[in-house]
Amino acid sequence: MDREYCLSFLIALVGGTTLLANGWWPVADVRAGSARGLERTTWRRLWLPVTPALAVASVFCGWALREPDPIPKGVPSSIILMSTPFLLLLARAVARGGWALITDPGDPGTATVGLLRPWIVFSPRLAKKLDDRQIDAALEHERAHVRHGDPLRIWLAQLATDLQWPWPQARERMQRWLAALELARDEEARARGIEGTDLAEAIIASARFCQNANQPAQAALTGQSAALKERIMRLLEPLCPDSAQAHVCSPLFALLPISMLALGLGLMFGERVVGVLFWLAT
Repeated sequence: MDREYCLSFLIALVGGTTLLANGWWPVADVRAGSARGLERTTWRRLWLPVTPALAVASVFCGWALREPDPIPKGVPSSIILMSTPFLLLLARAVARGGWALITDPGDPGTATVGLLRPWIVFSPRLAKKLDDRQIDAALEHERAHVRHGDPLRIWLAQLATDLQWPWPQARERMQRWLAALELARDEEARARGIEGTDLAEAIIASARFCQNANQPAQAALTGQSAALKERIMRLLEPLCPDSAQAHVCSPLFALLPISMLALGLGLMFGERVVGVLFWLAT
């Protein structure tokens, strides 16, 4: 068990330092003709600062796979002390993520909920305010959220953003991705035959219906209120010609080879790296 304790402190200290060192990265403006292309780009940029920290964690995991338990040397007290702020930051992020799962969202009007098996909720009171075409438009938007597992993606993005606290750049990357996410799901709904005017009317009616609703770990039809005007303007414009052929590919798959490479490096050189860290800490 000493090995697992040591692994936790090393990941918290070095991985946390790496994450915060990359969290300040400035937020650049993103331009894309297709809303789904914009969503993929902002999604990648949201996770870009996290990638080095995941690589660091993989290196130490590779070290732990070869290190005997208990480890020959005890963890220096200075490493434990320096890793404490990062462990508290992790606890804060986990607590906020747990709170998002159990808090009452109120009446969201229409939204996609559920992390592992997403489903659509649709308020009967909102349905009475919409006609059949607007209801179909709202449901097609939410079906797009279901197909991509967006509640889980939102929850993971919030967790990654909280781990970069207090950098405002991390929050800005999150907000830009959330805005692009709703634009992308609007575009996907239109590519499946939904009229932009019908979806725009459904969004406006839903925004008026659920102004006071919370939206933790769910993909609501209205999305972020600050981006509502841009969404309506896009829906009233002709559909982008290349949007119907836009494909979806999760950039998180790129993290797998990076993690595997870092794990291999940890297996080969992890003992030397940890030895240097222990020497510096003593």
